[in-house]
Amino acid sequence: MNYTAPMLTLPGMTASFGTGVSGQAWLMNATPLGLAALLLVSGSLADDYGRKRAFVTGTAGLAVTVALGAAAPSTLIFTLARIAQGFASAAVIASSLGLIAQAFPAGRHRVRAMGVWGAALSGGIAAGPVAAAGLGTLDWRVCYVLYAAAALVLTAIAARTLPESRAPRPGKPDLLGAALLGLALTALLAALTVGRDGWLRPAVGGLAGAAAVLLAAFVVAERRSSAPMLDLALFRRPEFLGATSGALFVGLGVIGLFSYFPALLHQTIGMPELGTAWLFCLWSGTALLVALQAKRLPPQFTARHQLALGFALSAVGALSMLGAMQAGSWARTVPGFLVAGVGSGLLNAALPRLAVESVPADRASMGSGANNTARYIGSSMGLSLTIVVATSAPGADSADALAHGADTALLTGVGLMLAGAVTALAFRERTARRSRAAGAAR
Repeated sequence: MNYTAPMLTLPGMTASFGTGVSGQAWLMNATPLGLAALLLVSGSLADDYGRKRAFVTGTAGLAVTVALGAAAPSTLIFTLARIAQGFASAAVIASSLGLIAQAFPAGRHRVRAMGVWGAALSGGIAAGPVAAAGLGTLDWRVCYVLYAAAALVLTAIAARTLPESRAPRPGKPDLLGAALLGLALTALLAALTVGRDGWLRPAVGGLAGAAAVLLAAFVVAERRSSAPMLDLALFRRPEFLGATSGALFVGLGVIGLFSYFPALLHQTIGMPELGTAWLFCLWSGTALLVALQAKRLPPQFTARHQLALGFALSAVGALSMLGAMQAGSWARTVPGFLVAGVGSGLLNAALPRLAVESVPADRASMGSGANNTARYIGSSMGLSLTIVVATSAPGADSADALAHGADTALLTGVGLMLAGAVTALAFRERTARRSRAAGAAR
């Protein structure tokens, strides 16, 4: 909910802070930047030093940083607070899947638990904008105060009830690898954010170049480390490649498109912000219900097949929206949001399963971190791509040109979704064998 709140609190924030156009991009992208930078690092550290410890530290950090955001006096301070919220959220997300993997052995109970986890993700995404819109009638800061209080309560509950689990490795912690990867992903996400104001600017090239150099240094450091944060040998495993590429395409094609689509409806046909929030809720709410029911799929229907079907249904939903904005009809998008919501629910239930099943059992949090890192990097890239494509038509400041650009963005997103479906089916050998073995065990 905290992640998606700025979609509806942005007008109030920008008015309060006097934020310019470039600053608005940072307000929207600050938390994804923090998430992507530390998800993999958080997952690896959680496996080594304790998943409960990482989770409780993350929720406590979230309470503090959200409260700081609520009290922020300027765009800069709020952006820094949102980046810190991303750091704290990374610890929560990565360790939570590791805790679930330890609590539920492979089989139908884990499938159900991962479905609930995916449904909670969809539910928060759906409820965030609606709650922010409702509370925003009072003041945009109110929802952040409530989120901080909720995170504080969750910290107390988690500290008392969660069991601790860890899988420490011999050797010193890979602090160099953690620092290099965190800096590389920060530079990459910063380049994507700055690029929205112009991709040929020197700052974009400098940040992208720094990201490439830091990633190369990270690979060298991991090869030399006795206890690497990320075992590069995993990239030779089809199941790990399938899980990671699937998460990347979810961000690129699905989240990137549908996160910005409500804003396009507002800009092209003048749909009220609360109305666009309800459409967004329709998509995410449907995803929540489907993710909860994913456990009813037959064992022969593997997570890989579920991923491919989710991409295909998301693509069908996007295709059905073509021409809706040019016709000035938001109602024509409703069936598309429903069908795409079914697809997103399947994706959200399949990805956490693939994340923990594609790595050794003792590195579940690291697998979660790698998978969600790919998802959030893809989301940031997909959102940037959607904005560029939708606004690249001549005269894009007019509603007609923007409506035409929206159709182009839809087709681009469909292409990425279909690429994700093909990729999910391509990495099949070991994944299929593992799924058959799990089915036999059930």
